[in-house]
Amino acid sequence: MRLWNKYKVTSVPSLVFVDAATGKVVCRNGLLVVRDDPKGLEFPWGAKPFAEVVAGPLLRNNRQAADSGSLEGHYVGVYFSAHWCPPCRSLTRVLVESYRAIKESGQKFEIVFVSADRSEESFQQYFSEMPWLAVPYSDEARRSRLNRLYGIQGIPTLILLDAEGHMITRQGRVEVLNDPGCLLFPWHPRAVLELSETNAVQLHEGPCLVLFVDAEEEGELEPAKELVQPVALKLMAASKAKDEEMPLLFFVAGEDDMTDSLRDYTNLPEAAPLLTILDMSARAKYVRDVEEITQDVVDQFVSDFLDEKLKPEPI
Repeated sequence: MRLWNKYKVTSVPSLVFVDAATGKVVCRNGLLVVRDDPKGLEFPWGAKPFAEVVAGPLLRNNRQAADSGSLEGHYVGVYFSAHWCPPCRSLTRVLVESYRAIKESGQKFEIVFVSADRSEESFQQYFSEMPWLAVPYSDEARRSRLNRLYGIQGIPTLILLDAEGHMITRQGRVEVLNDPGCLLFPWHPRAVLELSETNAVQLHEGPCLVLFVDAEEEGELEPAKELVQPVALKLMAASKAKDEEMPLLFFVAGEDDMTDSLRDYTNLPEAAPLLTILDMSARAKYVRDVEEITQDVVDQFVSDFLDEKLKPEPI
């Protein structure tokens, strides 16, 4: 389960290539590598820059072509989606409004649609609803390389890149739904999130610290966020220095129907404040039962978890 969490595996079969000398991931989507390069001509399949992978002609829905070089100097959203997928269509409707709002604000922003449709006809029908660019459906090799580059395991997925082509976040879908006014664009990762219906999907992507507090009104979660934030920022900085993903996500949760459902599902007590780490993929939970939750308590709890000193309880 530690390996599943480390490599963010959400489905099987899954094949991850790792550099044994450094422990760093070479390619998350090894199944596509095996399919696309069965003779190993591109071995060792290391990550290439986005500009190199996407290089070539792109389409607009007015059938005019654009060159991928036009993306230079822009924030870029790489949008993996398909018409047959209902959540994709729902996100696309919201994303169109976000795209227009960001462009109207004067930001240099573009989206590139990478289709997972099952036919050219479906692609054309779906793309007709989009005001941005797309990789031609006929260019299956380039679409596959982009899937490999970002280790796509499910759709819809929206990857946000900065003007140099470096990844800002894999959670573009969550950010678009949580920030319809695009006030936080380009959506750099935040150390601590307020748990909501739109970002609760992230609970299934790996271990998550969740601090449950007695808060019902907007703004009442701020003291809880301030308590957890220094610990989260320290871990974020350490992960960035090692060029690794965060081993733990951080949330604060108030009192609402969604939080009640989460407590019921994980069989947590009704106490508040309540400090927990939930690992959905391992169906395990860790609870720190103390009278007062301080920053030192949170810091020690996280350290003990990362050092595997905590005993899990089943979910």
